[in-house]
Amino acid sequence: MKRSTVKELLGSREINREVYLKGWVRTRRGSSQVAFIAVNDGTVIHNIQVVAEMTSFSEAQMKRVTTGSCIAVRGKLVESMGKGQRVEVQADTIEILGDSDPGIYPLQKKGHSFEFLREIAHLRFRTNTFGAVFRIRHVLSFAMHQYFNDRGFYYLHTPIITASDAEGAGEMFRVTTLDLDQIPRKEDGSVDFSEDFFGRPTNLTVSGQLEGELGALALSSIYTFGPTFRAENSNTPRHVAEFWMIEPEMAFYDIHDNMDLAEDFLKYLIRYTMQHCQDDLEFLNRMVDSDLLERLRFVLKHPFERTTYTEAIRILQDADRKFEFPVEWGLDLQAEHERYLVEQHFRRPVILTDYPGEIKAFYMKQNDDGKTVRAMDVLFPMIGEIIGGSQREEILERLQNRMREMNIPEDELWWYLETRKFGTVEHSGFGLGFERLLMFITGMSNIRDVIPFPRTPKSAEF
Repeated sequence: MKRSTVKELLGSREINREVYLKGWVRTRRGSSQVAFIAVNDGTVIHNIQVVAEMTSFSEAQMKRVTTGSCIAVRGKLVESMGKGQRVEVQADTIEILGDSDPGIYPLQKKGHSFEFLREIAHLRFRTNTFGAVFRIRHVLSFAMHQYFNDRGFYYLHTPIITASDAEGAGEMFRVTTLDLDQIPRKEDGSVDFSEDFFGRPTNLTVSGQLEGELGALALSSIYTFGPTFRAENSNTPRHVAEFWMIEPEMAFYDIHDNMDLAEDFLKYLIRYTMQHCQDDLEFLNRMVDSDLLERLRFVLKHPFERTTYTEAIRILQDADRKFEFPVEWGLDLQAEHERYLVEQHFRRPVILTDYPGEIKAFYMKQNDDGKTVRAMDVLFPMIGEIIGGSQREEILERLQNRMREMNIPEDELWWYLETRKFGTVEHSGFGLGFERLLMFITGMSNIRDVIPFPRTPKSAEF
């Protein structure tokens, strides 16, 4: 008989039929006459109840049906006589597929802190909270691909190993096959990278943007989705060393087109998740963040406010409150500033544009005022910046001058500069940190809890 999933059985309208299911035991209760076994297979947040008449099973067999064990059940799907479930399974046979010692199984029927669950990341998927989070992660990934595919974008796979620093921050992980105990050196004492695998210094990428631009300047609209890496020694709830980025790049888009796409994209993803993950979101709203659903509706309800960085600085300086970090034109905004604009001043998501060039990346389109660039940041409640993007500088001379000002070697990015020589055109793009979006949509307050196996300073377990 073909196996049925718990999701299929709970949604089935065909009852009084033979079924076959497999899953892990969440709990077992009952008496000497009957056992009630809650079984979950990860396909849905809800368990299905298996009812086992003890006279049909040996005592030795039922002792092995413990929390964490994996079982296969053949029986009949019937209407449930108890409260809380519409159907249940009356067991005819129970096979133990995998034992679990109840004395050492770490996931008992009690509350566990997220800190503890990070220490057992190999098992935390089995909890209700993390089952919900990672089902939502899948749905969001699918929705992202669906959105771009339906709008004529092409999925471009950009390299994970790169010789360029797209952000100019220098916080990159070195990739090498050199023997660290016998590093080859030149006469001047510097490392001789000609002996390395690629014959030059290489790193793990911080962004697929630069390569993404190359694709957009031939295919019109592309997007990348892949892991990116930052060697930033930070232990905040918003930072991990390995995370995933969504980065669309579009030829023939100016900054206004870019803003339109970002707003539509974010609303699509939230709406899609609310339509397809209702049970998981309701659970997280109940158990993790009681304002979650209202906050998601808030974003969908309001058009995003669009204003400039300069205007935002004026608003913050005039605010009737004291901020921890200084507010001054030319300084980057902090999370407290961004959240004030969204949650208290405008009371809606905000897109800020035209930032000072000194605090933004070299590739951003320069405005005619000589001071600002066509950057854009999308700000959300609770989380602050969720998207960063810009119109890209398409004029070769301006791009070269900017790179010289920021001490970025032109010879290392010759291929990037050449796209400005052959059929250059205005183009734009943005980056959306996938885990940041997941934090917002799930209500989880720590980025380590929305990625399966977080990589942080001094921690690369699992």
